[in-house]
Amino acid sequence: MSITPAQAAQQELTGFKGQLIGPDDAGYDEARSVYNAMIDRRPALVARCTSAEDVSHVIGFARDHGLPLAVRGGGHHGAGLGTCDDGVVLDLSPLKDIEVDPKARTVRVGGGCVWGEVDQATNPHGLATPSGIISTTGVGGLSLGGGLGHLTRKCGLSVDNILEADLVLASGEQVHASADENADLYWAIRGGGGNFGVVTSFLFRLHEVSTVVAGPTFWPVELTAEVLTAYRDFLPHAPRELNGFFLVGSVPPAPPFPEELHLRKICGVVWCYVGDDTEAAARLMAPLLDALPEPLLHGPAPMPHPAIQSAFDGLYPRGDQWYWRADFVNEVPNEAAELHAKFAAELPTWKSTMHLYPIDGAAHDHAPTDTAWSYRDARWASVYAGVDADPANADLIKRWTVDYFDALHPFSAGGAYVNMMMDEGQERVRASYRDNYARLARIKADRDPGNLFRLNQNIEPASGS
Repeated sequence: MSITPAQAAQQELTGFKGQLIGPDDAGYDEARSVYNAMIDRRPALVARCTSAEDVSHVIGFARDHGLPLAVRGGGHHGAGLGTCDDGVVLDLSPLKDIEVDPKARTVRVGGGCVWGEVDQATNPHGLATPSGIISTTGVGGLSLGGGLGHLTRKCGLSVDNILEADLVLASGEQVHASADENADLYWAIRGGGGNFGVVTSFLFRLHEVSTVVAGPTFWPVELTAEVLTAYRDFLPHAPRELNGFFLVGSVPPAPPFPEELHLRKICGVVWCYVGDDTEAAARLMAPLLDALPEPLLHGPAPMPHPAIQSAFDGLYPRGDQWYWRADFVNEVPNEAAELHAKFAAELPTWKSTMHLYPIDGAAHDHAPTDTAWSYRDARWASVYAGVDADPANADLIKRWTVDYFDALHPFSAGGAYVNMMMDEGQERVRASYRDNYARLARIKADRDPGNLFRLNQNIEPASGS
C-alpha cells in the first residue's frame, strides 16, 4: 500500500522544525483555508515553516516527489494561488520576526507577517512603509506583486521600498538579493511575484508617517459619473501628500456611519493625507468638494496611520466569497464614467465594490524597466470585486464582476495589477508585464528552470536559455 504525501513527509523531513498537517490531522480544515471562501482546495500536505531551513526542506520534498507547490503568506489572493489540490502548501505564517531600526529608517520583516503587524511595530517610531488597504493582507504577496495603497502617491509602491530580501530558490539554496547581490533576482522580485523563490525575509525602507488625516467622502450612487469625472480631473494634479482612491459600494451597516445611511449605495473617495494638519488637508480636498454637490458624508479626521490601514478589516473579514477582475487605466473618458455609474447602480450585494487606485506621484518617479512592475505610466489600477458572505450568491457576484470588467476593459491600458487578477491565463500575465516579460522569463529559466514556482501569476521559463 502506498503512503500519502503527509506520511512521506513525516518520514523524510527529519530536519524539519515546523508543523506538518495532512488530511487526517486535527486542524486540517483550518490549515487549508484561505481568505476567499470561494476557494475550497484540499492539499495533500500543509507545511508550516519556522525558518529558511524549513522552507528549503519543503521545497526539496515537493520537487523530489513531483508535487504541486503553493506558497502562502497571508492567503489573501483572490484566485487562491496560496493553496492547491493534492499538492504541498508551504505556509510561511510562523515567520513573524519584525525588527525596526528607527535610525536607519528600515524594518526587517519575516515572510509570514501581515501588514497590520508591521504597522503596529513601525508606528510608535513615527514611521511606515507603503502597503495596501487591509491590514490582514500578507506582506509577501502584496509586496512581490507591487503594493498599491494609501501611501502610493507620497512614498511609492511597496516594491519601490524593498531594499533587500532573503530567498530560498527552487534548488533549495538560500540567497540574498539586493542592488549589490543577485541583482537579477532583486529586480525580478519587485513586481514579479513569487515566481523566483520563497522570500523568507524583507528589508523595507521606512518613511516619516505617523498621524494621517484620513476617511471617506460619500455621495449618492446616482452621482457616480459626475463625481468620477471630477475626481479624474482633480487628483492627478493634487500634491503627493494627498492620496485618495475612488470607489463605488454601499455604506456599511455599522458605526461610525449614521444609521440613516446604512446599506445606501454610494460613490466616493477614501482619503489619506500624509500629515496631521487638518486645515492643510481640508484645503487640498476643497477643490473637489467645491466642484460637486454636498456629500452625504465627509469623514476625514486625524488618526494614526494603522487606523486607516485597518479600517476595512471588519468590513471584509476572512471567509467571504470573492470574485475579482482588474485593469490598469490611463484615462477615464466620460463614456467610461457613465458605464461605471451603470454598474454601481446594479451592485449585486452590499459588500460588492469597485476601487480605482491612483498610480502617480512617487510611483511615477521610476521608469517602467527600473523594476519588474511595468505600468509606471498608468494613472490608475481598477479592481472590480463581487463580495458576499453567502455562498448562494457566488454566481451572482461573479456575473456582475465579469460583466463590469468586460464593459470597461476596452478603456483599459491592456494589463492589470497582478495582485488583483484571477487565474486568467498566460496572455493576461504577459500583458501585465509588457516589455519586462522577456527579461523575467530569462531570469526564471536561470533560477527556476523546472517552473516549480508556477502556482502564481506565472512567468514561464524562457526556452533555450
